Amino acid sequence: MTPQNMSVFPIGEANDLYAKYFTGQSYLNMLSTNQTAIGNVTFEPACRNNWHIHHANNAGGQILIVTAGEGWYQEWNHKPVKLNPGDVVNIPAGVKHWHGAAADSWFQHLAIEVPGDGCKTEWLEPVSDEEYNNIEGTEEI
Repeated sequence: MTPQNMSVFPIGEANDLYAKYFTGQSYLNMLSTNQTAIGNVTFEPACRNNWHIHHANNAGGQILIVTAGEGWYQEWNHKPVKLNPGDVVNIPAGVKHWHGAAADSWFQHLAIEVPGDGCKTEWLEPVSDEEYNNIEGTEEI
């Protein structure tokens, strides 16, 4: 699988605007900026974003829909969850988490911003190489 033909959604351009919040190279193709923001995010193998929280005064959060490859999702104080095409992750506002590619696979998901009041993302510390390289066991989504 090459990144250009991973799914029906093109990978887009290098995600330079948010590069400081990622370990490794990611790509972003905004599919919608009207009504609800939907971004197609593609991660090279072992790429992951920093721990982060989607804050909102009311509603908000994020939904991930996995479209290609293999990846990981982890909430703070929980075991990582292995992600495969077709998986859907509902992330309520206020939950500290990260997501990214498996070490040996490209990974792609749609990131949907759940509408709400006062929505903003707080970017936190990177997922360390030690944390990432020692992923074991998974919980169910």
